[in-house]
Amino acid sequence: MRRQLSIVFALLVAVYLTAPAPGVQRPPIIDMHLHAHMPGPDHVPAGVPSICRPAPCEGWGHASATPEESLQRTLDEMRRHNVVKAVVSGLLPTVRAWTAAEPDRFLPAPFILEPGEPSASALRPLYEAGQLAAMGEIATQLTGHAPNDPRLEPYFALAEELDVPVLVHVEGIGPHLPGFRSAAGNPLLLEEVLVRHPALRIYLENSAYPFLDEMIAMMYQYPRLHGDLSTIAWIIPRAEFHRYLRGLVTAGLGKRLMFGSDQMRWPESIGRAIAGIESADFLTAEEKRDIFYNNAARFLRLDTRAQTSPAR
Repeated sequence: MRRQLSIVFALLVAVYLTAPAPGVQRPPIIDMHLHAHMPGPDHVPAGVPSICRPAPCEGWGHASATPEESLQRTLDEMRRHNVVKAVVSGLLPTVRAWTAAEPDRFLPAPFILEPGEPSASALRPLYEAGQLAAMGEIATQLTGHAPNDPRLEPYFALAEELDVPVLVHVEGIGPHLPGFRSAAGNPLLLEEVLVRHPALRIYLENSAYPFLDEMIAMMYQYPRLHGDLSTIAWIIPRAEFHRYLRGLVTAGLGKRLMFGSDQMRWPESIGRAIAGIESADFLTAEEKRDIFYNNAARFLRLDTRAQTSPAR
């Protein structure tokens, strides 16, 4: 009994030390992987619980019905957790609407599900006009196109030329779609892309989970390669997420890991993803701040002299 009370006391102390005091705003967070509603095919009905892995498992919450509902619920969560910036991708009209609603909070980006839709040539004038700030998620793995598919080369060339950060879905898990292949999520497939584009600012979804050894090798060899920590912070068992995160940090890569939520149509996953990282007791306070803010600010080249929230 005494041992059980000691464990409970230790957990309460940990929560007290990591949670903001009442009335005190938590430090700012940058979300490197946000969506303006569910991008691509409209295959998630409104109201369904969140996705989870591995099956059988039960989701939580309910999916937003419209882009407007997604925006309002997402903004509520961002304000609650002081998420001051977010790379938001989706269908371009929806991304424009979200960015117009909160221009200081959102960094707009196109969601690319099929190579050529939209084409790199069509995107160029949008970047040059300042209407887009990032590229991707390039999610063509979901439709059967590996990250080294030659049809993706124009996007990587454009992003390198314009110095635009790029998010690519390269990992072993994804939606249950007919074209998805786990083998196409091996980050080693990106090696020739990085050789051809040495100045490319690129980060991989979920740090290429579950390809831990391969991701470590690629990040060691290519210093510009970064990883986000997004969906796996809330979609898989937390102990498994912590195992993967610990492996990356133990390998010395903590300065190149960035927070994301990949909230899709479940905005409450923003808070769940934050909790997934905050509960990692093997991370120092400095390492958590790096993941939540510092690494992304450096990667995005933000002016961090005033870490304030645009919340209203």
